[in-house]
This record gives sequence, structure tokens and C-alpha cells, in this order.
Amino acid sequence: MQEKLGWEKQKEEEAKEEAGKKREEKGKKKKQKKEKTMEVKKVVEEWEIWDEEEEAVKSEVKAKKMMLEKFHK
Repeated sequence: MQEKLGWEKQKEEEAKEEAGKKREEKGKKKKQKKEKTMEVKKVVEEWEIWDEEEEAVKSEVKAKKMMLEKFHK
């Protein structure tokens, strides 16, 4: 079997390193995307909770008004 020339070995090693770097970058991007998605989900949950609390307050105010009107008639 013939041995590969030095420049051929170097090219192969460079190609492997490049592929490894691309894999790492892709993994980092996926992680960043996942983190952003989780952050967005947290914000959405906070909004939903806030909306529910706001509706509850509105309902309480409306109920109080109705009770006052009912008893004052």
C-alpha cells in the first residue's frame, strides 16, 4: 500500500477539522434556538397568567357593581 503524501494527509485533517467545527457551530445554534424558544414560552406563560389575573379582577369589580345595584333597588 502506498502512503499518502504529506499534503494529502494535511488536506484530510483540515477537512475533518472543518467538519468538526461545523458540527460544533450547528450544535451551538440549536442550543441557542432552544434557549430562545424556552424564553419565549416563559414570556407567553407570564402573559397568560397576567391575562387571567386581569380577567379575575374585572369579574370581581363587575360582581361588586351588580351586588350594589341589586341591593340598592
